Amino acid sequence: MTSETSIINNVVYLDGRHAASPTTLADTFRMLERQASSMAWIGLYRPAEAQLVDAAGQLGLHGLAVEDAITAHQRPKLERYDDTLFVVLRSADYRDDTERVEFGELHLFVGPNFVLTVRHGETPDLAGVRRRLEARPHLLRLGPEAVLYAVLDAVVDGCTPVVSGLHNDIEEIESEVFSRDPNASRRIYELSREVMEFQRATRPLLTILDSLSAGFAKYGIDQELRRHLRDVADHATIVVEQADSFRGMLADVLAVNTTLVTQAQNEEMRLLAEASNAQNEQIKRISSWAAILFAPTLIGTIYGMNFHHMPELSWLWGYPFALLLMALVCTGLYLVFRRRGWL
Repeated sequence: MTSETSIINNVVYLDGRHAASPTTLADTFRMLERQASSMAWIGLYRPAEAQLVDAAGQLGLHGLAVEDAITAHQRPKLERYDDTLFVVLRSADYRDDTERVEFGELHLFVGPNFVLTVRHGETPDLAGVRRRLEARPHLLRLGPEAVLYAVLDAVVDGCTPVVSGLHNDIEEIESEVFSRDPNASRRIYELSREVMEFQRATRPLLTILDSLSAGFAKYGIDQELRRHLRDVADHATIVVEQADSFRGMLADVLAVNTTLVTQAQNEEMRLLAEASNAQNEQIKRISSWAAILFAPTLIGTIYGMNFHHMPELSWLWGYPFALLLMALVCTGLYLVFRRRGWL
């Protein structure tokens, strides 16, 4: 297997214009040797380890940088190995159909006369970047640093739809919170994770751009390119500030949601307590009347026993006495329960 199987773009530029599209890396290197002022832009998409090692060996890339590019899942950063810059970028793309943010990873090797891009995701759209840059030969003429600028600009510009999408999501969550949607808490948590991931992708851009700005004078970067990079830095600062504000907004929404959930729980507990108290009152009444009715039943049961020798059976006043006893017991129990508030 050769490195050409993962190459999606392989173009040589001369004086800022498309000069050739070699079919192999060997042809590209031969053209660079013949024309010292030319520049190659090689694009790889999810290359196998052997493929990337092959290309890196021909370009003379540092082993540690190549290892990072193979492993992927790196944090955004900028490192210099002799005369080659190694840049790791994380792009973001908002998907309207799923209302989710998808992240991609891009590695760039920027040498004196070449740019090697290793893409591990669907974004950014480097084909679009290439078309826009080729339409501005005065920038492309500035060399590999112009390609790095164009890619950084595309990554930062790609954050704008993400910012708009996240802002809309937060507004939707606010409506869900105040409408007492039971799924609001879960969505707040998921969106908070997306915002944190977005911050991890965008905040390091400021450090990368600051490092590039610091090397403007040392490495003789063209003034026009400096102005473009400063413009990218301004846009990146706005994106980072907006992402930070989203974090604060979500924290406030979560606090409000927690308060509303607590209030709802307290209201439910109050209603349950009221229902329990009402039930207890009913039980008291039922128990009181049961006790009152039990007294005459007990007396009647005693005098209803069929024994021949019972003291009151032959007494003239036995029947009125039993009735009076029932009435007195019932009245006494009624007064006791009434005094205690059970009736």
